[in-house]
Amino acid sequence: MAPPLAAAIRRPHLSYFRHLLWAHHLCLSTSHSPSDQSDFEPDPDHPIPPPHSTDGDGELASFVHRISSAASSASTPKDALSLLLSSSSSSTTGPSPAPASPALLVRALWGLRRDPDLVALAVRYGDESSAVDGADGAGAGPQPLPAEAWHLAVWAAGKARRFDLAWAVVRRMRRRGVLTRRAMVILMERYAAANEVNKAIKTFDVMEKFKVEVDQTAFYSLLRALCKSKNIEDAEELLLLRKKFFPLTAEGFNIILDGWCNVITDVAEAKRVWREMSNYCITLDGISYTLMVSCFSKVGNLFDALRVYDEMKKRGWTPGIGVYNSLVYVLTRENCMKDAHNIFSKLIDEGLQPNVETYNNMIIPLCESCKLDEARMVMESMILKGIVPTISTYHAFLKQEGIDESLKLLRKMKEDGFGPKSDTFLMLLDKFFLLNESGNALRVWNEMRKYDINPARSHYMTVVQGLVKHRCMPRALEYYDEMKENGFASDTQLEKEFKTFLLANRDHWRGGGKCNIIPQRSKHFARRSRMQ
Repeated sequence: MAPPLAAAIRRPHLSYFRHLLWAHHLCLSTSHSPSDQSDFEPDPDHPIPPPHSTDGDGELASFVHRISSAASSASTPKDALSLLLSSSSSSTTGPSPAPASPALLVRALWGLRRDPDLVALAVRYGDESSAVDGADGAGAGPQPLPAEAWHLAVWAAGKARRFDLAWAVVRRMRRRGVLTRRAMVILMERYAAANEVNKAIKTFDVMEKFKVEVDQTAFYSLLRALCKSKNIEDAEELLLLRKKFFPLTAEGFNIILDGWCNVITDVAEAKRVWREMSNYCITLDGISYTLMVSCFSKVGNLFDALRVYDEMKKRGWTPGIGVYNSLVYVLTRENCMKDAHNIFSKLIDEGLQPNVETYNNMIIPLCESCKLDEARMVMESMILKGIVPTISTYHAFLKQEGIDESLKLLRKMKEDGFGPKSDTFLMLLDKFFLLNESGNALRVWNEMRKYDINPARSHYMTVVQGLVKHRCMPRALEYYDEMKENGFASDTQLEKEFKTFLLANRDHWRGGGKCNIIPQRSKHFARRSRMQ
């Protein structure tokens, strides 16, 4: 009998795990793989370094407060900027507040990232005041804004679909002579994420006008952005249309292949692109084979996964860790456990070391098959070898555990510094509503508050829609009311369903209710519903 999951996470390793976790969180993406990500997206919760002391926290809070106060006190962004600049130079009661250091400014921008107007104001303030670190002394010259600050400002504006602000930052960078290709790529990525394909392409086309180098690397960044946002057909069409300017290569086709293999797992389309590469006389490379092995493995096609693996070796390409990880997954999924365990020995023979994905690719299919004891044994082995579990590892167990074990595992995750995160609770809410366990879903909702997770609109919508589906309309109305009170957008379909419910139950639910949708509830009803 395997030990309980909680017992599998040994205390002696925790400080080492936390060190590794921070090293992972603080690393911004520099990958040039087909699934290349934006600078600020590998781990949205921890891309900015933590302060080295509590003094850093106070300085950060003070700076953020100054930005927020200026914005709320002024009628226009220009007036807010003037207020900030004047406060930095005209203090009479004591030392004037120094402009933020470059590192502090970047961390402040991340803290303000959900308000693009404040981010834009902070960047303009940092740029205008040429942020000087007070520790450098009076003789030090102005320090220009770090590239990360500009990039984060473009990203935050694009994330909120405030492309007017994003372009304002880009134009300011151009005037300062610091415009980078990365800033333009982030803008393309944000347009692609908003399904503004034409605008993403136009952004690429104006790069030369903005005196930013336009080469094949930039073109491939555009293709990756389109594929990542599931606009793979548009990316492939663009690849072929621009072949006179950017010759077709294996790298370009691999970006499209990665889209069909990993973004949208469509074996038929992946095979078609595979054939197209041959039609254009493009020689398949190691990445091409790796992607196809991954694609076949994801759909449980063991025969073709092994066939492509054998062909890869015959063609002289050395399989990397990604290939073996895919094979571990498909072998475990197809219940070939002996062969899956043999992959670990094979890895070492090839001079490679199993990583967290190797173990996850065994744990996840075991959990999906409800073989939790075997999965716990694999996780224990992983931890004893000093490999840090990821959120995906825990999610694999959470998807199968009942409510009591799930709550225990959430506590263990927090104790050991592995979460839980917002997505963890969203997954649990989905799971229990799908299992027709609305009561347990609401227990998860209450538990979420204990972990200082602020519900997003997606959490509210999951709860409201789940309760509506189970005809718990009064409770659904409560959460819908709360969602709108917290400033989240309403939903047209839900509005119609609630109106129908209220009309059918007008004798029991009187009054127009908040937002003219939700009836006023007595204090007794509200108190009783919260206690349930």
